[in-house]
Amino acid sequence: MLWEKKGPQNTASTVQAALKRAQELGIKHLVVASNTGETAEKFLDQGLEIVCVTHQTGFAAPGENEMAPEKRQQLQEKGVKVLTTTHLLAGVDKAFRLQFGGIYPSEIVATALRMFGQGVKVCVEIASMALDAGLVPFGEEIICIGGSSRGADTACVIVPAHSSDFFKTVIKEIICMPREK
Repeated sequence: MLWEKKGPQNTASTVQAALKRAQELGIKHLVVASNTGETAEKFLDQGLEIVCVTHQTGFAAPGENEMAPEKRQQLQEKGVKVLTTTHLLAGVDKAFRLQFGGIYPSEIVATALRMFGQGVKVCVEIASMALDAGLVPFGEEIICIGGSSRGADTACVIVPAHSSDFFKTVIKEIICMPREK
């Protein structure tokens, strides 16, 4: 499925497309990018193992986490695993770029993935992050949900690899994404 424009107006349709495909393929693990927890909540009570990947602490402002502690607790009480950690395709490479200029390998990978859209880059990134954290099973297909800013506009079926084997990641399907990049 292709959405005409990127953005949060596609969230409900992206959620439905991802849930439908998970059911069709028998996939039980879903990884969703959700900084506030709102998008992750849309997948509750669907019989899925949900991992919610937030922005890292300090992404929006030094020392701050965008997800309210109450929301994190609510999600965890409903069985959602909430992962807040360094972004796989930023981290130290971004610090080098900001300090010294230039471009570094992980940023080249991120830029190449963005050719498919920000949501595809996010899906690939959070898949490996969740696997590295031990929150999804190794060697199995999972569904990842990402977006271009707020909400969700992209869903993919991915077999993630650990970050140390990142290029063994397999994007099996792009379920939906925006045509606008």
